[in-house]
Amino acid sequence: MTPAARVQAAIEILDLVIEAARSNGAPADRLIADWFRARRFAGSGDRRAVRELAYRAIRACGEVPESGRAAMLRVARHDAELAALFDGSSHAPTPIREGEPVASPGIAPAWLLQRLTESDIEEAEGEALLGRAPLDIRVNTLKAGPLQLPEGGERTVAAHGWRYPPETRIEQSPAYLEGRIEVQDTGSQLTCEAVAARPGETVIDLCAGAGGKTLALAAAMENSGRLIASDADRARLSRLPPRADRAGATCIETVLLDPGRETEALAPFLEAADAVLVDAPCSGTGTWRRNPEARWRLTEKQLQRYMAVQGRLLDVAAQLVKPGGRLVFVTCSLLDVEGREQAQDFLDRHPGWRGEVPALPAGTSRGPGLRLSPYHDGTDGFFVARFIRL
Repeated sequence: MTPAARVQAAIEILDLVIEAARSNGAPADRLIADWFRARRFAGSGDRRAVRELAYRAIRACGEVPESGRAAMLRVARHDAELAALFDGSSHAPTPIREGEPVASPGIAPAWLLQRLTESDIEEAEGEALLGRAPLDIRVNTLKAGPLQLPEGGERTVAAHGWRYPPETRIEQSPAYLEGRIEVQDTGSQLTCEAVAARPGETVIDLCAGAGGKTLALAAAMENSGRLIASDADRARLSRLPPRADRAGATCIETVLLDPGRETEALAPFLEAADAVLVDAPCSGTGTWRRNPEARWRLTEKQLQRYMAVQGRLLDVAAQLVKPGGRLVFVTCSLLDVEGREQAQDFLDRHPGWRGEVPALPAGTSRGPGLRLSPYHDGTDGFFVARFIRL
């Protein structure tokens, strides 16, 4: 593909991403993969260049763009070489017309930017949300023996964390294929450390999903005790058993939940858990480095629904913890309404609990918990709080 043809390809992909954002369709990664699957003529260099162009445009636009072309023109406004590729040649975008629509710049749509501002996310910290994320891994301590890590990594502040450049092909390394390492953001690893899971305990991962944090908890427990991974999404939860087999995690039990009736499925564990992790569904504002188009998908109504679910799941989790046990609340969000305020509301509703800010090697104090951010900590954005039952 010529450089101009790559720009046109990125515009076509952006049209698909914008439509998907408006209709809650497939994520950008999948749309890009599908687009190239139907165009086998594109080589690896073409795929990489087009992908980078598309994501560059996504990150440059605050509001949902009118079109893929308008999004790419936003980038071209500050890149003369890119603008010159709008030359109308074969497979190239047509020349730029005076006065044609250009997408608005910004960190996020106006309503969401206001929410970030209310949460003390200033301009530099907001811009860091749209940088490119590194590739972090967690060494799986359940597998003993000499470990040969891929070259180019450096230690992170997480107990078993390493960081690599984002383009590292880690999943092709022997260490990954053997289950010796797992891909997991350093912030995610730290939230698992906040649980302080120990061998022999009963621990519940209430919103386990596909089990990334569950596997970290299993390693902390050294496969001793009971680790319950529960979720209402059958498809996501079904991905955990093969991952656990690969990692050598043998203490995990899965429980499928019925939304709104979680307590029934978890009745055997009422007041029986030493620790419960609530990694609650949320806006995902802390993961924009990986999914920048997600900020175009979120609406105020959806945010309110997430907040309601978070509060309800915290109340469910509180019933599972034994006296003296701990409840850890996590959201991958930088919004106070999904973090500090949600944690304080829990304490206000439950006088038999006290807050205990986790002692982690990163994070900034935020009400009853800590906030991790790309700008201050080099991690995805998270809020984490720990509550102790009296």
